Amino acid sequence: MASDLPPPAPVTPQAEHHFPCDTCGSDLRFDPGAGQMICDHCGNTEPLDHGPWRAATIRELDFQEALSDALPRADMEVTRVSKCPNCAAEVEFDPQVHATECPFCATPVVADTGTHRHIKPRAVLPFGLDEPTAHAAMNDWLGALWFAPSGLKDYARKGRRMQGIYVPYWTFDADTASGYTGERGTVYYETRTVMRKEGPEKVRVAKVLWRSVSGRVARFFDDVLVLASRSLPKRFTDALAPWDLAALEPYTPEYLAGFRAEGYAVTLEEGFAEARAVMDATIARDIRFDIGGDRQRIHSVDTTVRDVTFKHVLLPVWLAAYKYRGETFRFVVNGRTGKVQGERPWSTIKIALAVIAGAIVAAVFGYLYAMNQ
Repeated sequence: MASDLPPPAPVTPQAEHHFPCDTCGSDLRFDPGAGQMICDHCGNTEPLDHGPWRAATIRELDFQEALSDALPRADMEVTRVSKCPNCAAEVEFDPQVHATECPFCATPVVADTGTHRHIKPRAVLPFGLDEPTAHAAMNDWLGALWFAPSGLKDYARKGRRMQGIYVPYWTFDADTASGYTGERGTVYYETRTVMRKEGPEKVRVAKVLWRSVSGRVARFFDDVLVLASRSLPKRFTDALAPWDLAALEPYTPEYLAGFRAEGYAVTLEEGFAEARAVMDATIARDIRFDIGGDRQRIHSVDTTVRDVTFKHVLLPVWLAAYKYRGETFRFVVNGRTGKVQGERPWSTIKIALAVIAGAIVAAVFGYLYAMNQ
């Protein structure tokens, strides 16, 4: 998992996310439908509401401490991941797995043995939908695409199970105060006489009276969300919003049992730069509201940002990557709401048939029209 911090002193690698069943010893997994741990071997279930993590709180971390590599060791972790040679996704794999396919692009991946130090997740949004429900949502989405290849639809419908992936995000909190200068415009109308072919005509012309203004606005930003992955097109993940961040749970590896987790590739500093762009756009909107009037011009903004904190959070995505006729098609499903996004497949045969059918219909109508004349 890529680190944005200098190399630290040696740290013991984190254990893999395996939780033995008290009844038979097989691995438990987190069941999104039941919201508890379940053993697929013997059917034993174990609730998640009795562990020590339930008393934990979702603590924000200090941004400046992180930039200066001064975070406590308890806020860091080391994991073993494999990096996809095609899309560069860094995903945790079980130690028993030596070769598999990248869940993001279906490229063959050979597991490596490297360890990566990074900021530990502070919160996780647990999966709320199981795989069959997510798969059905994807099939419905594909089925609604008129010109999608039928072969791909059938392949996706009958293909392998979707992968449950926890995708990394940053959230940022900040207190801001902004001084600004600008202009407030008031619209008024003048009546003018213009010459037309029919003769003179009076028209109303809008004019704007501008006057200089200045002022201050303040806003506290809470949980500005920034994608920390580069493995999926941002247009896909942005379209999966909104995310119910109020339902975030304090991070515990039990939620990851049976799923994969992607490491962050967007550094903390890069993430904050993106968050600042979101903040600045909101501040500009606040300034326009503060200026008032009919029109607004903003000439300068001086923003002070204080008390910046952040969290590394994991959000749930069901993912399918299919190779069909030499192309990779990726589909993602919000693991809480079932909202679907993906690459839009096109069938050239269906499009050609539609064009031919349209031409035939147009010719028939043209012939009937001509016969009636």
